[in-house]
Amino acid sequence: MSEVDSTHPQNGRGSVFAALKVRNYRLFASGQVVSLVGTWMQRVAQDWLVLELSGGSPVALGVAAALQFGPTLLLSLWGGSIADRYDKRRLLMGLQVAMGACALVLGLLDVTGLVTIAQVYVLCVLLGCFSALDGPVRQSFAGEMVGSGALANAVALNSMTFNTARVLGPAVGGLLIAGVGTGWVFLLNAVTFVAVLIGLQRMRPADMFAYARAPRERGAIRSGLREVRRHPDVVLLLVLVFFVSTLGINFFVTLAIVARNVFGRGAESYGLLTSSLAVGCLLGAFAAARRVGRPRLRTVIVAAVVFGACEAAAGLMPNYALVALLLVPTGAAQLLFTSAANAAVQLGVDEQVRGRVMGLWMVVLLGGTPVGGPALGWLAEELGGRAPLVLGGAASVVAAVVVAGVWLVLQRRRRQSSGQSCTGTLASMPSR
Repeated sequence: MSEVDSTHPQNGRGSVFAALKVRNYRLFASGQVVSLVGTWMQRVAQDWLVLELSGGSPVALGVAAALQFGPTLLLSLWGGSIADRYDKRRLLMGLQVAMGACALVLGLLDVTGLVTIAQVYVLCVLLGCFSALDGPVRQSFAGEMVGSGALANAVALNSMTFNTARVLGPAVGGLLIAGVGTGWVFLLNAVTFVAVLIGLQRMRPADMFAYARAPRERGAIRSGLREVRRHPDVVLLLVLVFFVSTLGINFFVTLAIVARNVFGRGAESYGLLTSSLAVGCLLGAFAAARRVGRPRLRTVIVAAVVFGACEAAAGLMPNYALVALLLVPTGAAQLLFTSAANAAVQLGVDEQVRGRVMGLWMVVLLGGTPVGGPALGWLAEELGGRAPLVLGGAASVVAAVVVAGVWLVLQRRRRQSSGQSCTGTLASMPSR
């Protein structure tokens, strides 16, 4: 296996597509873009199926989201611990098979007319369990493919891949729902997992960048948490990500409600709203991929403020076209925020606990959804379909301002402590 080296010539620091110079990463990314198109098609189809089975209930949509993302709270840290101990490539292959099976079962139930809301909820839980394990393994696998020097670029390119699929998937999914129904969308998604398996199978393990495997030990998860506590900036990043993702990045709930309940439109219009957001995310990914080195906390805070302001403004737009238009800068700011935060967290901790730390990342990124999803659905029922966007955006801005204030206080204390240490050192020196 290759040694980890941030100056490796393959890393191409400063290049937008530096990580793609690595063969293993190219195989990974190509398989991901095919599978993720299917995943986003299923995301649209599942939301629409829940709304149809529930008579258009925003709360039912929020419950489905809570059930799918709830397992993240219980399993992501454990998944991160597994990622630090075992072969990540083989783990990912097994998890892709399991997630593909969930899509296959849901598709068969739907096309045969046997599907019920309870069955959808059960499959949401199962898919959530596999996704909770997949997240930290996949996130921490990037460093093994490209090395630390190109890690920030790989994170940005992962986001670019994700959002390229996010542009295509919802739009295609909306058209397929209108043409052939939700069931066939689920079945097509099951087939797309084959692309990921082929890419993972063709990788060369000898070309991976070597990291020391964590030993099997008691308290492995606690040791990962202790590593995070050693870095106050990383703690602040995770706190900010939790609040913004819980209250602001909940578009799988809010956009379906806006399309159907506010503007009275169909599945294809919901898909186009999601694609508008994804176009912005793709633009943000290009900008993020050009950044070199570990992003600063200041960059993450500014991106969170811009994101929240754009999201709140989108919720106030008077017609569908203006909402779709404003979702583009909203998506760009969202991507810059999550990509910069992800890279900063990974590069801010020791490599040996990176899997466990990314398990914690998945908890804060998705773990608030079981609360945020139903809460936003309730707000939509009580205050109207625009309320979740407006209030979620405003809450994101407030969270960023509070974290910025705490960060400034910590910076001031560090400078004072440093000054006192220097003064004490000078005072203790003998006079001539």
